[in-house]
Amino acid sequence: MAGVFITFEGIDGCGKSTQLRMLTGELRARGLEVVTTREPGGTALGQKLRAALLDVQEQVDPLAELLVFAADRAQHVRAVLRPSLAEDKIVISDRYADATAAYQGHGRGFAPELIDQIVQLATDGLKPDLTLLFDLSIAESAVRTRRRVAAKRSDRLDSEKVEFHERVRQAYLDIAKTHSDRVRVIDASGSAQQTHQLVMNIVIPFLEKRGLISEAVVRSSGTTPRSI
Repeated sequence: MAGVFITFEGIDGCGKSTQLRMLTGELRARGLEVVTTREPGGTALGQKLRAALLDVQEQVDPLAELLVFAADRAQHVRAVLRPSLAEDKIVISDRYADATAAYQGHGRGFAPELIDQIVQLATDGLKPDLTLLFDLSIAESAVRTRRRVAAKRSDRLDSEKVEFHERVRQAYLDIAKTHSDRVRVIDASGSAQQTHQLVMNIVIPFLEKRGLISEAVVRSSGTTPRSI
């Protein structure tokens, strides 16, 4: 058995953090050992970097933003991801390298070649086994983001213009097409429970295929196995 690395991606307000918590609860109920983490902020150093990067009062230069995200990822890979995978755990991360390609690459306009070089340096070649992309319209994202801001959970990226978020969303969809062997697109416009069922329909068969969940357990869970 080997560890499995799953990443959740999507624009702000897509509900991926909620879905990560729901999936983790389901997997742990099945007796699986799951490590949950996030970028930025998956380490002690990362938490400090996250606070600085997303501070609504901080004016962060785009290049500085790119490099700080890379520093956060380098620490994350070496301190959390690789050690957990080496212990055969299921690791689920709220964002990873695809976010850099979407936000700093297409969103900020950095050249793909530069993004690729920095991602390779930070990750040391570590790639997810499965990525779930939670797709949501920009209009619905804005509605959900306003609710979050009203609850005083806004960050610096929330204030970006609509055009920025449109570029990010399109970048994610392009990534899904280019890496269709790894990325599964999920319609995140429904309720949390509806989206959760879509997640389960992908993840449970995937883990069964990897030998981490027996077919009997999959059937008893009420989730229909299918090839992916």
